[in-house]
Amino acid sequence: MIHLERQCASAAHWTDGYYRQLFRAEGSGPQRVVLVVEAPVPAESDSAQAAVSHGEVLGFLVARGVAQEWELENIAVAPSARRQGVGTALVQALLAHVRQADGKAVFLEVRASNLPARELYEKAGFKPAGSRKSYYMGPMEDAVLYRYEFR
Repeated sequence: MIHLERQCASAAHWTDGYYRQLFRAEGSGPQRVVLVVEAPVPAESDSAQAAVSHGEVLGFLVARGVAQEWELENIAVAPSARRQGVGTALVQALLAHVRQADGKAVFLEVRASNLPARELYEKAGFKPAGSRKSYYMGPMEDAVLYRYEFR
């Protein structure tokens, strides 16, 4: 996950320790879900490259829930796997998880210039819910807030 995140300029850039902390069992605090899409196992292949790419992380999503509200904290899709449904699958899996957990809403923020991500969220049913001026650094940029409400 860390290797993939470093390849994706639009992902939230967390420390290695923060990623390790995601997988520690904690009794209190917000509920977290980590979803990962890996390259499928090839049926039969003599290709050494196919063996190396098996298990490669193609995408991941991290979200946290407090009470019945969830926040999509981070999502990344490998450059080689973009526009192939990986991001859609991750977002749909998150929405299914939140629905099953009796969640009421999912929030997220995204760089205003990240049009592919904004299109993904809007196709999934997220609605613009505001903005945050100069929210992102490197480069400085506004965030667009999105909200998905379960009915």
